[in-house]
Amino acid sequence: MLNNPSQLRVPGLLGKLGVMTSIRDTELLEQSLLRTLGPLLGVLDTSLYRLDDGQLLARVIHYHRSKVVDGDGVARMVERIEEIVQLSEVPPEVIALTENVRLLGKPCTRALDGQMLIAYPLLGGDEVCGYFVFQRDREASPNEDATIRGVLEVFSNYYALLDVSQRDRLTGLLNRQALENNFERIWSAMVRPDAFNEREDGRRSQLPDKFWLAVIDIDHFKRINDTFGHMVGDEILLLAARLMQTTFRSSDLLYRYGGEEFVAIISAENEAIARNVFERVRLAIEAHIFPRIEALTVSIGYAEVDATILPVEVLSRADRSLYQAKQDGRNRVYDFHELVERGTFANPTYGDAELF
Repeated sequence: MLNNPSQLRVPGLLGKLGVMTSIRDTELLEQSLLRTLGPLLGVLDTSLYRLDDGQLLARVIHYHRSKVVDGDGVARMVERIEEIVQLSEVPPEVIALTENVRLLGKPCTRALDGQMLIAYPLLGGDEVCGYFVFQRDREASPNEDATIRGVLEVFSNYYALLDVSQRDRLTGLLNRQALENNFERIWSAMVRPDAFNEREDGRRSQLPDKFWLAVIDIDHFKRINDTFGHMVGDEILLLAARLMQTTFRSSDLLYRYGGEEFVAIISAENEAIARNVFERVRLAIEAHIFPRIEALTVSIGYAEVDATILPVEVLSRADRSLYQAKQDGRNRVYDFHELVERGTFANPTYGDAELF
């Protein structure tokens, strides 16, 4: 007979790890990590802070459990996953604690309101790529510490495998599969605004900015391949991808859709800001001196993300705008809505989506 409570929990932990490593989407995997560790540690709230390649905070995910009693008196646990969009709302004490974790490369704690705020590093290779954070009335015991470290190691290793499967081999950008996964996440966020930032004072923080989707295509790329060969063509693709990565903001999502086509999803308060972001990308490519070919340009078509229509329709609108930019001479940025107002396109009717 097993009398040690920690032994009794082992089958449950293995089951949770089994569920976690059966997931094929990085976003769901992150949520599963919080669902796994929260109950094991006996806490209702856990958080995951993710860093970008520049070691800057990129995303925050909160997991909350609470007990509710139904009308018939039956109690049950309810969970809520929230993704924080306004990173300026991250508490300063969390920022200070995680900075210590980053510098030391090991878990850190600090006293806060009579409890302990605890942060563990999330490692990707030899670098800190995020933090697992929770708060309770005591520090982690040696057994709990070993459990947390073990689960985080399984998570990091499996996340790395999933991440590779969602990356384009040549450019390292997110691929088409990752794009489809993020479509679901963004659309869900837009139709469920209550998923964002419900604060303790009962108010909700500002919703995320509007989203915009752009299709970006390298002009005359076939001519480059035909003239200089595919090795040079691959080098140009890689350089263009790197330039776009450094020009887009850290919060923007960039994908290689296929061939010389890229897709970007950004958030912006209005169309003018969105246009400015895409124009910066176009100008960065135009100003760069590329090897062998020297000059290169891109054409960009974009459309506002609308939660009331399917992702494929938004993609189609951006693609049609891109095609019009090509028709009108290339090396330009076109907005779908502006083309409709101009009369170039008819006012869209739902269900008129066209694939690439």
